[in-house]
Amino acid sequence: MGEAEESNSLEYTPTWVVATVCFVIVLISLLAERGLHKLGKWLTRHHQDALFEALQKLKEELMLLGFISLLLTVSQRAISRICVPPSLTNSMLPCKRSDDESSHNAKYSAPSIIHSPGRLLSADNAVNNCARRGKVPLVSLEALHHLHIFIFVLAVVHVIFCVTTMFLGGARIRQWKNWEDSIRNSSTSEKDKKHEHHHISLFIRKHEKGYWRKSAVVSWTIAFFKQFFGSITKSDYIALRKGFITTHCSHLPNFDFHKYMIRTLEIDFKRVVTISWYLWLFIVLFLLLNLEGWHTYFWLAFLPVILLLLIGAKLEHIITRLGHGVAEKKIDAIAIEEARAANAIEEARVQPSDEHFWLERPAIILDLIQFILFQNSFEMAFFFWIWSTYGFHSCIMERLGYIVPRLIMGVFVQVLCSYSTLPLYALVSQMGTKIRKGMFREEVHTMLEGWAGSAKHKMDKLGLESSQTVQEEMSVNDDSVITNIEFSATN
Repeated sequence: MGEAEESNSLEYTPTWVVATVCFVIVLISLLAERGLHKLGKWLTRHHQDALFEALQKLKEELMLLGFISLLLTVSQRAISRICVPPSLTNSMLPCKRSDDESSHNAKYSAPSIIHSPGRLLSADNAVNNCARRGKVPLVSLEALHHLHIFIFVLAVVHVIFCVTTMFLGGARIRQWKNWEDSIRNSSTSEKDKKHEHHHISLFIRKHEKGYWRKSAVVSWTIAFFKQFFGSITKSDYIALRKGFITTHCSHLPNFDFHKYMIRTLEIDFKRVVTISWYLWLFIVLFLLLNLEGWHTYFWLAFLPVILLLLIGAKLEHIITRLGHGVAEKKIDAIAIEEARAANAIEEARVQPSDEHFWLERPAIILDLIQFILFQNSFEMAFFFWIWSTYGFHSCIMERLGYIVPRLIMGVFVQVLCSYSTLPLYALVSQMGTKIRKGMFREEVHTMLEGWAGSAKHKMDKLGLESSQTVQEEMSVNDDSVITNIEFSATN
């Protein structure tokens, strides 16, 4: 026993082995760190401030995962020496324990491609120490080692899924740029105005055909299926754009609505990559309920699918309600198309309002999207972790009939949410009562925050109720000065 222990010690390991392992680990870590640093400099150089902040958030999450892994490494020996009664370790198992321990190991402990097949001597010492007291270790060193692997796999999959989300979402929104350019680059001739009014009238006409389309059941059914194909048409985009500009920045008829949406998408992405506290609580709850025979991993895969389809239908239904709101004004679509007077055209626009959203809070949908994307990445990370650590035929992996549907739903959720739902939210969320933060570029927003802070400080000295006053003065709807600042910043 003593000779084996000495041979496994770092004191009796060849120095070339130690130096080689350290060199490889340090090299990989430096390459990853330099790559993220170069990416951050590239984003800063191209004035992608929101994406740079999202990258910083992602680095914070990776640092947190690394700290958790380091904490497990430092405390694993102390944790393995905690002894508990055997009855506590024989309940709530993810795999059914066999009466014969050896047969159990042969059946469920499939050869791992990561950990060593030999048992660690320190683990044997922990078992013997607890056995002398009639107890068993709370958790083995091997199980703690597998947790290290899970944290690493979760970090890698989370990064890959975040990059995929931003790439697909950005690609989808960039497809709308041609629609924006066709409106902003058009002249002020009657022919060009008629072209824009034609699409607005199409939007109104589509939502006023027949009373049956205004039925809640029918409208929700149409909204549900529309999210899969043609979720946003050119008429939808132009009508929503017209309603936003007329309501929030009427002083800027040539406002770059598409660039504004790109900025809001980048801000939303910063929120999506963040692993909030309730998401960590979800992980703990999932690990707690992953019991043998419950098939928790299979049933949980339906949760993001159901939420995603519900959110997509809700966003499409908001567009439908906006169209119904315009149609209910009983304005003849043909007369609108032929109208020339500006005041007649002003009536044919959507009216943004928070009342169309759940609890009159558009941000709730973004919170649900954040949960969906994280839960999906966690589920895929859990699959790859089980596969690499315990093998494809592990009892935790379950049967093939449970595996294939989970993988299909995971890919479906990632593609649909990234390419359709998130861009759809970036557009429909602009139909709220308030203007989102992406209205201004980062430097303009910082300047306005500084102005508001100094104004609040001065009003506090005067004993005035400054909060309400500052908020009123910060309103963009009636402040031509701020809209002029935006005009100079975006052009």
